[in-house]
Amino acid sequence: MGTDVIEMLKRHATVPGQVWLQEGQVTYADLLAETGRLANALSGLGLKKGDRLLLQAEKCEAVLSLYLACLRLGVIFLPVNPGYTVSETAHFVADAEPALAVVDAGRVVGLSALGARTMDLTDLLAVATTAPTEFADPAHGPDDLAAILYTSGTTGRSKGVMLTRDNLASNAEALVGLWRFTGADVLLHALPVFHTHGLFVATNCVLFSGASMIFHRAFSPSAVLGALPKASVMMGVPTFYTRLLADPGLTRAACAHIRLFISGSAPLSPATHTEWRDRTGHAILERYGMTETNMITSNPYDGDRRAGTVGIPLPGVEVRVTDSDGTPLPQGEAGAIEVRGPNVFRGYWKLPEKTAEEFRDGRWFITGDMGAFDAQGYLSILGRAKDLVITGGLNVYPAEVEAALDDLPGVATSAVIGVPHPDFGEAVVACLVLAKGAALEEAGVRAALRERLAAFKIPKRVLVLEDLPRNAMGKVQKAELRRLYAGLFQAG
Repeated sequence: MGTDVIEMLKRHATVPGQVWLQEGQVTYADLLAETGRLANALSGLGLKKGDRLLLQAEKCEAVLSLYLACLRLGVIFLPVNPGYTVSETAHFVADAEPALAVVDAGRVVGLSALGARTMDLTDLLAVATTAPTEFADPAHGPDDLAAILYTSGTTGRSKGVMLTRDNLASNAEALVGLWRFTGADVLLHALPVFHTHGLFVATNCVLFSGASMIFHRAFSPSAVLGALPKASVMMGVPTFYTRLLADPGLTRAACAHIRLFISGSAPLSPATHTEWRDRTGHAILERYGMTETNMITSNPYDGDRRAGTVGIPLPGVEVRVTDSDGTPLPQGEAGAIEVRGPNVFRGYWKLPEKTAEEFRDGRWFITGDMGAFDAQGYLSILGRAKDLVITGGLNVYPAEVEAALDDLPGVATSAVIGVPHPDFGEAVVACLVLAKGAALEEAGVRAALRERLAAFKIPKRVLVLEDLPRNAMGKVQKAELRRLYAGLFQAG
């Protein structure tokens, strides 16, 4: 088992002046005290070990404190994208049955209407200010649940991914060693904190090494460029890097203090990798992971960081490429990527049959991604078996967008695909066939979706077609649509 996250927090809190957040010089001792107050406040509200706490709030420092307070109390942390509408959040409330939903003020009425016990984050923080800093943490085991993060396939409802304390701890321990994190590092944190990348990979690497953070509540190229001289590590999604490359302020001098740039959550194009290296002198380190597995592979800290690959398996993590029957394939042959190790989740919340479907004998998790190893053991991701679209590092599931489109008056049928985009990596594109006599404008379709979907799920283009390509069984051929519109966002 990896050392527990809270154990590491307590260890660094004993070091006088060890800084957690650069702004305000918040120390680890300050953080430990704040998590103690929050854990006492939650306990006073009746929450106990094993309960679920749903958090839907804009990014702020308190989100991380609340995450750690939940770990201390043994409450299962359930972060939800603050961009989701009330109707999108309803499934998480019904499925997870949280003992408490903590939200921004504007969401209290909506979530309360769903039947959830709801509290404004600001009010919770106010309650915590009068709570004691000392908290008697209950005993925790490595297999205790730490968090539930919701993800989904291209069909069906979102699934709750059950992550244990050891899933998080073992992965953080491996990454800190691999990426050479120390207490002298300063991480520039501009990622969202409702999913694995920003919440666990970034935060836990800092916690395990005793490093500190420059904490940005949103990504801004100018703000990031201004902070780079004070940081030593930056984690981002490919969109961060393409937007920074578009800024003339990105120079070798601006990046001189950084020792490591890391990219994940979506494929980094070889062109971006090359342009970044030529412009800054740094080779971006690309890694591969997913909600169910935390991080799986990484390009090396020392050695060749190969554009178009996601590197080699992390220490203690096994990765194989198999055929349709689960038989391992030799290097160079493409197949399904499967993974096994302490990083792999326990299963899907309340879905034992679905969990069983996704694992082979020996706890090999079938990722749904396709890939191949080269002769040097580097893994390349060749595509996804599912039709998942990753735009700006965020997952969009076509079936959900298609359902919203098909409900619009005048839409006979729809197909949603992802196509290459120079900024977002992939863009969501909707292909519609209209009912006879119907007339819809692209702007009107996008506007109608805003009440149903988070902004990042709304198609960047809406194409009206005479028909959709189908096979002999009547299934829409999305690969053909992707081929036809692959150049939709090309410059010029």
